[in-house]
Formats: sequence, C-alpha cells, structure tokens
Amino acid sequence: MKEYIEANRERFLEELFSLLRIPSVSSSEEHRPDMQRCASRLAELIREAGADEAAVYPTEGHPVVFGQKILDPSYSTVLVYGHYDVQPVDPIELWHSAPFEPEIRDGAIYARGANDDKGQLFMHLKAFEYLLRSGKLRHNVKFIFEGEEEIGSPSLAAWAGTHKSLLKADIILVSDTTMISEQVPSINCGMRGLSYLEIKVTGPDKDLHSGHYGGAVANPVNVLCDMISSLIDEDGHITVKGFYDDVVELSREDRDKLARAPFDLEEYKKFLNIGEVKGEKGYSTLERTGIRPCLDVNGIWGGYTGEGAKTVLPSEAHAKISMRLVPNQDSEKITELFEKHIMSIAPACVKVEVKRYHGGNGFLIPISSPAYKAASEAMAEVYGVEPVPSRGGGSIPVLADLQQILGIDPLLMGFGLERDTIHSPNESYLLSQFFRGMESIALFYQKFES
Repeated sequence: MKEYIEANRERFLEELFSLLRIPSVSSSEEHRPDMQRCASRLAELIREAGADEAAVYPTEGHPVVFGQKILDPSYSTVLVYGHYDVQPVDPIELWHSAPFEPEIRDGAIYARGANDDKGQLFMHLKAFEYLLRSGKLRHNVKFIFEGEEEIGSPSLAAWAGTHKSLLKADIILVSDTTMISEQVPSINCGMRGLSYLEIKVTGPDKDLHSGHYGGAVANPVNVLCDMISSLIDEDGHITVKGFYDDVVELSREDRDKLARAPFDLEEYKKFLNIGEVKGEKGYSTLERTGIRPCLDVNGIWGGYTGEGAKTVLPSEAHAKISMRLVPNQDSEKITELFEKHIMSIAPACVKVEVKRYHGGNGFLIPISSPAYKAASEAMAEVYGVEPVPSRGGGSIPVLADLQQILGIDPLLMGFGLERDTIHSPNESYLLSQFFRGMESIALFYQKFES
C-alpha cells in the first residue's frame, strides 16, 4: 500500500482536513448543526471510498453514520467502529494554532480530532479504498461511526439493538486507542469501564460575608474537600464500601506477562514533568492504569474565582468525579455504591446532591483469536517487531454494549501515542503513524480469516 499512499497523499490529507475543520463537539448544544454536517461529510467520504451505500441515521441524540460494501454473503464481515465527535477545545489560549484549522508541523497533524478519533477512523476508509480498488478485498466491510462517544454514547446501544441485523458481522475493528511507542507497537486486549458523577454541596442559601459568618457556618468548599479527601486512603485504596467486591485479582503469572511491556519510569516522569508517581500501593504504574480501578476529581469549583480578592463564604461547591473500572465491575452498581457512600459521609451542616452522567463497563478479548493474530502479524510486518498485548486505561464503554448486543468481540488496533495529547490543547497525530496505520489495517484484512 506504500505506493498507493504516496500517490494519494495530498488527497488523503485534504479529505481528512475537511473533517477536522468541522467543530463536531458533541457536548455543546451550539455545535448540534456541526454534528449533522460532520456526519453528512463522513457518509460522503464512505461512498467515495467505494461503499455500496452510506447514510446518516437519526437517534435520540446525535446521528449515526452507517455504510457498507457487501462483496459476497459467504465472505467474513468486518464491522469498523469509530466516532466523529470530539472533545471541547478549552482552554483555547493554550493552543499554538486554531484547533479546527489543521496544520502540519514537525511531522504531525495538529487539530482537535487529529488522533481522537477522526484521524484514526479515516485510516480505515483509505485502507478499504485501497483494497477495493486494487482488487484485494476479500471481506464484506461495514462502517458504524457515532457522534456521542465523548459524552458516553447514550444513543448508540439502543440504535444498535434496533438495527442488529444490519450490523451483523464477525469482528468489530476499532482504532481509537494508543500503542506503547513507535518502536514498541501494542494491541489493547482490554479497556476499563467508567462511572461519571457530579457532587453538589450546598450550605447557606446565599453567599455570605466571610468575616461576619466565617467560623460559625459550614463552608461548602471546605466540606466538599474533606469528603473528597476521604475517598482515597493513604495506600491509594478507594474507601467506598463494596467498591472492590467484583474486582478480579490477576495471577502473578498474568502480571508478569503484562510487565514484559517496556516501560521507563524516569522517562514517564520526565514526559509529564512530575517528580514522583503516586497510586495504589503494591502495583506498578502500568498496572495502576491498566488492571486496577481508580477514582479522580476531574473538576472542582465554588465561591469566587475571579481576579483579585472577594471575601466570601460560598453557598455552593461542586466537583465532577470519574471512576475507571476494570472488567467485571458493573458501572451501574459502582455508581449506586458511590452515591450511597457520599450521602453516608455528608455532615448535617450541608445538603448534598449527586448527579449521574454517563458510564459503561470494561471488557477483555482473547489474544488467541484469529482476529488478534491477524492484527499482530500485520503490525509486525509494518513495524518490524511483534506487537505487545496491553491493557488500556481509557474507556470506550459502548464497545462492551456492542459486544453483548452483536455477540462479537472488538479488536483494538490503535495507532495513537501518548505524545498526541488527546483531550488536551494541541492534540496531534504523527503522519508516520497515520500512514503506517493504513498499511497495518490493509494487511489485517489480507491475513484475517474468521
């Protein structure tokens, strides 16, 4: 495929840039028209790549894009999943270039969605296009691209259940993850689940003068901080009762296998500009982000945060909390346990409310499957080294739903790198990974037999 990439390089980039220029931020109501526009453009690109059909389907939320090429009903069918929605760009002032005006700098594409997930899903369209035009395609291919992954995919499971026959396939092929490095490729064989909530603590019914009332009335910010600090003990253990009940402890043998993945702790700390790592006692950094659950505050606010001083005792305080869950933990159960725990530790001097956001379960896939072996052989041929099986710390909750609804496993061939800083300012995607991803995906099809 190298020659095809070289001959079509500029066209590929311009087509991708046409997607990246659309601000498809699913969490923002003002971008709802952009979501529709991006879905329509994606359907157009699917048709141009050679699909028999591609259409935009409405859902309760943002639309789903579905397309397919059926060569022969007797062939194996690959269902390609991806998402066209992106994260908000805040804080905008930290971007070195406009987030929706893609630029190529230092061998990388810079734009929101360059990696996550427009750049990665686009590789599948071009690998499909190459195989079809060269006469090498020996599979039926279906594409399902959603517009709500970044907000928890609230509509896709219901849509997939209704269109189960349309989505019938042998494997779900996904590129929405990272690999260890360019020198050490990896394939994710599992991902964590997610539970996401917001806590609201209310004290007095109005902001108060901190001189007149300070020391006599509970400060909601202080109370919230105390509650949050009690959620994790000094050993990094989450204190929510029942939180670990369903966590399966990996055997020493399995932990040793995962430990074979190359990892330089000093380089890790240098990359993040931190002096030391911190986490659950008794586990390595890779284990903490792959095989263990965690709890984090994603945002906290209350009172006066503007310029200068304002001596106020705030009426309210808020925090957003995410919990990354390991396979076998149920997101709904964990959410209920957390809410019950927070209410149980709330002091009588304040009122506490918990708002539930999105969540989903984690999953594991066997590394002995034909699809995994085909992906491993394809990436080994492109990168010159056999990829390492790994466990992803992030979450794509809807994949567990699709796995259950369709009865087939996902395969995560991700080509992103940690340097790409997805979800942060200056998101990027190396051109070398972009093109090697296309090569690897094309080779996967040629090696995969279900």
